[in-house]
Amino acid sequence: MADGDRDVLDVASGLRITVGSLVRQLRQHRGPDDPSVPETMVLARLDRDGSCSAADLARHGHVSPQSMGVTIAALQERGLIVRAPDPTDGRRILLSLTAAGGEALTDRRNHSTRSIAEAMSSTLSADEIATVADALPLLERVRDAL
Repeated sequence: MADGDRDVLDVASGLRITVGSLVRQLRQHRGPDDPSVPETMVLARLDRDGSCSAADLARHGHVSPQSMGVTIAALQERGLIVRAPDPTDGRRILLSLTAAGGEALTDRRNHSTRSIAEAMSSTLSADEIATVADALPLLERVRDAL
């Protein structure tokens, strides 16, 4: 393995560890009324892709239909999603985000953004924040290549 390859592997490993740790930290910083991680994942998928079935959500979330059923029931009980018959196949039920569900998702995202901003402001200089900003397009290119 060439020295350059080792450097890339070291950077990739450090990036994976740091991003994974950052995501885990963000998941822990949630209020008592915030959706859980599985609930947030469902809300985000419905927000991004529109209405879909519970089976589709389970498949995309890599969870069992039973686990997804528990998550869906909790979201529906809180009025964050609704069930409706599929207009093209009345036997199938589609799940959709409600206005309250969209608001809960936005609140969760805003809370995460504020948490990151506060941590950056308290630990990084203005020049370091600019360096992070300059790195974002590079990280997006790496993400898009995966």
